[in-house]
Amino acid sequence: MTTRVRTPTRVRTPLPPPVRRARLLTPPGVYAPQCDTALLTRALYREDIGDAAPVLDLGTGSGALAVAAARLGAEVTALDISWRAVLTTRVNAFLAGQSVTVRRRDLTSYLPRGPYELVVSNPPYVPSLSWEPPRRGAARAWDGGLDGRALVDRVCDVGARTLRTGGVLLIVHSALCGVDTTLSRLTGLGMDARVIDRELVPFGPVLRSRRAWLRRRDLIGEDEICEELVVIRAERS
Repeated sequence: MTTRVRTPTRVRTPLPPPVRRARLLTPPGVYAPQCDTALLTRALYREDIGDAAPVLDLGTGSGALAVAAARLGAEVTALDISWRAVLTTRVNAFLAGQSVTVRRRDLTSYLPRGPYELVVSNPPYVPSLSWEPPRRGAARAWDGGLDGRALVDRVCDVGARTLRTGGVLLIVHSALCGVDTTLSRLTGLGMDARVIDRELVPFGPVLRSRRAWLRRRDLIGEDEICEELVVIRAERS
C-alpha cells in the first residue's frame, strides 16, 4: 500500500514578482500550470542557479518551469513528447523574452546529454487503469500508468545519469504514487534525496472520477477528498 502522510506541513515560500505576473498560453491538450507547478517553481527559486547554468526540464508542458529557470539566467533545455507542448513552450518563451531550447523527445527511450546542474520535472503521476501511460490524447499529460510511476521512475533514472556531481534533481508528484518509493530509488542511484515541500490539495476532476477505483486499490480512504503533493530534492554525490 502507498504510504500517505496525513498531517503534511506546508512551506509557504513566496514567489518572486516575475513568476506571479507570468501569463502562459495553455491550448487544449497542453498541461496548464496548477498547484504542483507552483510548488516546483518555489523549489526552483530556492536553488542557487548560476548564470548560464545548464538546466533540463523533463516533460515541459506549457514551459512554465523552463521559462522560470531562464528568467534566473539559466541555459535551459526543455523536452516533451507532445508536439503541441513543444510549440506552446516555444511560444511562451518568446512571449516572455527568454531563450529556451525546446525539443520533442520520448523520455521512455531517450537519454539527454549532460552534464546538467539542475534537472526539474513535473511528470505524469496519476495512477491510471492501464499499466502503460497513454501514447496520445490529453490524458498523456497526467496519467502515469497503473501505479503512477511509469514516468516518475524514468525521471529519477535520467536525473541520476545526466547531473554533474553536486547537481540537483527537483521532482514533484502525488503521494498516491509513493513518496518512499521515490526516495528509495533515488538513494539507490547514489543521490541524497529528501522531501522539501508538500501541500494538501483537493482532488481535481481526474481523481474525483477515479475515487471508487482508488478506494478499491486501498490508495485512499473512504472519505478522502484531498491528495498530498510533494517536492523531492535529490543531489548527486
